[in-house]
Amino acid sequence: MNKQIIITAALFGAIAVICGAFGAHALKASLEPRQLEVWQTAVQYQFYHVFGLLFLSTFTRFKNGLVTATYYLFTFGIVLFSGSLYLLACRDLLKMPGLTAIGPVTPVGGLLFIIGWITLALAAFRNK
Repeated sequence: MNKQIIITAALFGAIAVICGAFGAHALKASLEPRQLEVWQTAVQYQFYHVFGLLFLSTFTRFKNGLVTATYYLFTFGIVLFSGSLYLLACRDLLKMPGLTAIGPVTPVGGLLFIIGWITLALAAFRNK
């Protein structure tokens, strides 16, 4: 699991750097300031949880399902939270105003983040 967590974190980290640079350079002229803020929020939270995943990868001595659960909660949280914000920020640019319908996905991703941090705390608490 440790290797899988590190690979996932590395890929999400690379994507976050690419998205951050893309937003700062390529999208700056194309998005409204509010849309650019949404884009940057997606990048920021993706990075926070990449660091969370990297920290989680150090828990090799933990042999319980809580570490695995935290891995999946952070991973799906990144996809739902940051992924939906990336799409919402670019909906006008993509000429897809219907993307506003995915708005409720963002808080679900945020909830997965919260549950993931709580699960991480429980994993640490249960470790002897």
